[in-house]
Amino acid sequence: MIIIRDSEFSKQLYHILKMIAEDKISVAKQFEKQLNIKIKNLIDFPYQYRASYYFDNKVYRDLIHQGYTVIYKVEEERIIILEIFKWQNR
Repeated sequence: MIIIRDSEFSKQLYHILKMIAEDKISVAKQFEKQLNIKIKNLIDFPYQYRASYYFDNKVYRDLIHQGYTVIYKVEEERIIILEIFKWQNR
């Protein structure tokens, strides 16, 4: 199984990291490091997080990380990371 990061996710993550880094760069780096660990673990346990609140289909999942929701889709041979956002902004 492989992980694919959608371009929308990458753009959103970039803006989040930029915003966090304005206060403290080390916190932004730690945020990204911890998020990457959780995403990498999806390979072994793709259904470990709840079915998505935003989609009516169990292949869509919500990974919650420090107040942010990461929506991803589980397919047969791959996991697609779709987007990341603060739940209040959705």
